[in-house]
Formats: sequence, structure tokens, C-alpha cells
Amino acid sequence: MELRLRRLESTNRFNPKDSTHINLLLGLARVYRFHDNERLYDVAQKALEYSSEINYNYGTIKGLEAVANYYYDKGDRKKSMPLFKEALQLSKDVEDVQSEISILNTLAQNYSFEGNYAEALNLNLKGIDLAKQINNLKMLSVLNENIAGLYADQKDFKNALMFYDTVQKINRKVGNEIIDAETQSNMASLYRDAKDYKNAIFNINRSINTFEKYKIYDWLAYAYEVKGDIYLDQKKYKWALYWYDQSNMLFKDEIEDNRIKIQLMNGMAKVYYGLEKDSLSLVHAKKGLEISQKIKSLQGQIDCSETLYKIYKKKGENEEALAYLETFKTLSDSLFMDKNKQSLSLLETKLEYQQEKKELIEANQAALAKQRNYIYFSVIVLLILSIITFVVRRSEKIQKKLNRELKEKSLAVTQREAQLHEINKTNTKLFSIIGHDLRGPIGGLQSILKMFTDGDISTKELVSYIPKLKSDVDNISFTLNNLLSWGMNQLNGVITKPKRVSLSTLVVNNIQLLSEIANNKSVKIINQLPDNPRIWADNHQIDIVIRNLLSNAIKFTPENGLITVGAEEKAGMWQISVRDTGVGMTQEMQESIFKDSSNITTYGTNNEKGTGLGLSLCKEMVHKNNGEIWVESTPRKGTTFYFTVPKALKRYQNAS
Repeated sequence: MELRLRRLESTNRFNPKDSTHINLLLGLARVYRFHDNERLYDVAQKALEYSSEINYNYGTIKGLEAVANYYYDKGDRKKSMPLFKEALQLSKDVEDVQSEISILNTLAQNYSFEGNYAEALNLNLKGIDLAKQINNLKMLSVLNENIAGLYADQKDFKNALMFYDTVQKINRKVGNEIIDAETQSNMASLYRDAKDYKNAIFNINRSINTFEKYKIYDWLAYAYEVKGDIYLDQKKYKWALYWYDQSNMLFKDEIEDNRIKIQLMNGMAKVYYGLEKDSLSLVHAKKGLEISQKIKSLQGQIDCSETLYKIYKKKGENEEALAYLETFKTLSDSLFMDKNKQSLSLLETKLEYQQEKKELIEANQAALAKQRNYIYFSVIVLLILSIITFVVRRSEKIQKKLNRELKEKSLAVTQREAQLHEINKTNTKLFSIIGHDLRGPIGGLQSILKMFTDGDISTKELVSYIPKLKSDVDNISFTLNNLLSWGMNQLNGVITKPKRVSLSTLVVNNIQLLSEIANNKSVKIINQLPDNPRIWADNHQIDIVIRNLLSNAIKFTPENGLITVGAEEKAGMWQISVRDTGVGMTQEMQESIFKDSSNITTYGTNNEKGTGLGLSLCKEMVHKNNGEIWVESTPRKGTTFYFTVPKALKRYQNAS
């Protein structure tokens, strides 16, 4: 890039304000980012100055974006954000869709880095709409990968992997090794967070090979750092240190990316701490904290403060340790509260975005209708002045067309009213569950922790609360999983993807998952399935159904009770049953439990709490798989839930 620039500048006809020269400057600015930020600033300012003088809109947009990136990487949001927004507005004004998508992507990544996931999701969704309009597969891959990262940061690995599946399909169409390697390195980080080290190592090794092959140093430094993280998680400190050193050498020689460097410094501090080299651990943790404070990285300050607390505590310097502990706790509380809000706002933002799109479409339709009316009126006036007979005939045609349009619009209004009614019903149920069933356990957890931090209870007393806290957290986790699955289903309609599924595998996995809860109540679960039954259904959806039915059975079965899971073939279907010896239910309860409007909180035999959401979700999932669900129960004797799913008739079966 520099060589091409020097060649151009050495020619006799060189003009610094020529668009070719400006484009080379902008390309050089992109190269300098993460390598030499001060030169990036100088080159970008020149490009911006020349573009403004010749009214070169593309150069002005990209120049503003480059200067904004410079300030953002320095941690100066006050200067960067107005520049980003100015560039975005100009790209809209001149209808430069490619640049608009690029800026939306950059802004989304920046908001995600700051922890504002709702705004990040909103910008990514807008970018995806634009990328689909112009069939920009590369940006479709990037923007979907951004959304996968948002879910990964919320520890929602299932939804993250679902978006990564979409990204990999797009990448195969693009056929670019480097883009594919970037995805693999991010997936490696996700697998590391999920403790799936085998897949993490597989993906990171593939990405490193590609980055080394093409000398992509900024991504290579990140990949080395992720590989160090994988080994650090497994306490393989020497291997972790080796890969951190590889990453650190690139920071010294090739790149300047403070966001990755924070993770690197804290990772090296943890390694040295594990190797009992406390002085080196202290140096790297302080360096990481310094960079975090410089660029205002909240997560970086939390991670480095925690490491410094451990180091000073080990050294016996209690005053310093306490100071870092207080910093860690204050920032963590702030981030925890924010992430709780953000995890739910991901659903809310998508709903708001869809509503905003709908309103814009309606506004455009109204404007077009108004323009058409003006045209029709003008035509009628002209026709009246020419031939009255023709006017009458034309008027009849117009009247018929208006009647047809009125009928179509009336139908559209009716449909929109129904949609709004469903959205309002979804909102009501969603926030009822959040307020009624999540706020209580979280409030109890906050109260116990506050009593401990205020000194009202001792450590020993806190330990005695741990079983209760664990039970509350398990209930919250189970409720959130149901809530997110149901919320996605309500907002965008989960697509059912049937395939050949082993029913035995689903049942055995869920029995193992819930075995600890069952054992705590001395409840025995018996698997009476026939030999290896196969169903034709969506694996994830039927997994949700079985897990909810088993969880309910355990909750409403007293100690030393029995739960039996069975299945039998009936007319090309498998009829699955979950039978318990629990408290049973009245006929009135049986008639109401599957209703969408039902939101009754019930309590199990050991006072376990539920949301009334699980059975509604089960009904939706079973119906999506062409099955039926019902219940038979006798009070004080027990309950049996039945549901049907199609039988897998042959090895390869087409979806209906």
C-alpha cells in the first residue's frame, strides 16, 4: 500500500486531491489501525481534508470513520461517537449503503464492548436488513457473528451456536479463508467459555494456521491469546505462558490493540500467579488495569482488580487487597445488574425493532397512497376537460380500484390489530413472569449477600445458606432457559427442523441432568422405553418438552416417590408418557394448565417454585412437531402426561 502511494506521488501528473490518491490514503489508514495509531490519525486527517475540498463523499465518510476509530481506540468516546454518527448520516444522505453497513457494524461492536448489548443488537439487525438488500454476504457473515458474540457474552451458548451455524453457511458461500478463520477463532473463545476444550483447540489451531499463512497479525495476536486462555482454564500454566508470549511479541513488534492487550496482560498475570511468580504476576495485572482505566474498559478493570486482590491477599498486604476487592465488588455489581437488564433487553430490542420497521413501512405506504390520490385527481380533472363520456367511464374504473384498495387495507388493518394484540399479550406474560418468578429469588439472594457484606451474618452462617442459594439459582436458570426459548418462539417463530432423533438419548440425557434434584428428594426415575425408539422431530424442541415434564414430575412427587418414562407405538406415532406418584390435580386444573393465558405459579412437595410457563411451552413445541399433548390425573394418587410425535419410518425422511 505504501509502495503504491509513493509511486503515485512520484508521477508528474500527481494531484493530492485526486480520488485515487485519497483512496490509497484511506487504505493505508486501515492498515495502520492496530499497528501505528498515530500515523493512522495523520493519514486519515489528510484524506478527510482533501475529500472535503473536492466534495468527495466516499472519502469524507471513510475519513470520518477512520478518525473516529482512532479516538475510540484511545478510549475517548466523547470525540469518537459524534464522528461515527456524522459519517453514518452522510452515508444515508448520499445513499452509500456499503458505507452505512460498515459504520453500523463498527458502532455495534463498540456498543457491545461497552456492554450496551441492546443498542448493539439493534444496530446489527439494521445492518443485516441492509446487507440482505444488496446481497453483501461478507457483511451478513460479520453482523450475524456479532449477534452470536452478544449471546456468548450472556453465556447463552445454544443461541450463540445457532447464529454461528448461520455464519458458517454464509462463509461457505463467500469462500474466503481469512473470514472463516476469524469465525473459528471467535468460536474457539465460545467453546472455551463453555468448557468444551476439545472443540476450542480444534477451532483455534485451524484459525492460527490461516492467520500465520496470510500474516494477519492483529487476528493472530488474538488467536494466540485465546489459545493461552484455553490452557490457562485447564491450569496448564507453562503452555498458557508460551502462547501468551507469542501474542505479546506481536504486540511489541506489529500491533496496537488495547482491548486484546488487557486480556493478555491479565491472562499472563494469572499464569505467573499459578506458577507462584507473584512479582511478575503483579506487574502484568497492574499493566492490564492501567490500560483498562485508560480506555474505560469496565470488564477489564473487574478482571484485573480481582487478580490484584488475590496477589495482595497472598502476600499478606491486607490493606491493598481490601482496596482492590472493594473495586472488584463495586464494578462487578454494576456490570451484573447491567447484564441482567441486557439479557432481557435483547428480546425487547428485537420486538421494538420489528415494530419500528412496521411503522416505517406503514408510513411509506401512506405517503405512496397520498401521491397516488393526487395523480388520480389530476387525471380526472384533465379527462373532465376533454370528454365527459370518457370521464364517467374512467371514474367507474377508479371507483372499483379504490374499493379494492379499501378492502385490502381493511384486511391489512385487521391483521395488524391481531398482531399487536399478540405482541401485547406476549409482553404482558413476559413481564408477569419476570416480576413474579424471577424478582423474588433474586431479591432473596441479594438480601443474603447484603447481610453478609454488612456483617449481619458470619461466614459460617452464609455457608449454611448455600443449599438454599443453589436451589434458587437452579430455579432461576431453569426459568430463564424456558423464558428465552418461549420468548424467541413468540417473537420470531422458531423454525422446526425435523430429523431422525433417538428418543432414548433425549430421555437418558434429561434423567442424568435432573438426577441430582431427584436424588435430593429420594425420587426414583425409571426408564421403560422400548429398545432404541426413533422419532422424526426437532431434537432441541422435544428435548425442552421432556426436560419440563420430568422437572414437573420431580417437583410434584413427594419423597421416596416414583417416576416412570415409557413409550408405545400408535398409528405411525410414538406416544410418550411421564407418570408420577405425586400429588395429582383436580379436573379444573387439568383443563387450564395448557392454556396460553395461564400463568399460575405452583409449588412442589418441597415448596419448589414454578412459572406456569413450562407446560405452555411444551404444548407449542409438541404442536410444531405434528403431535398432541394431554394429561390424566387423580388427586393424591399421581399424574401422567402424554404426548405424541411422528415415528421415523426410514433412514432418510423428507419434512412434510
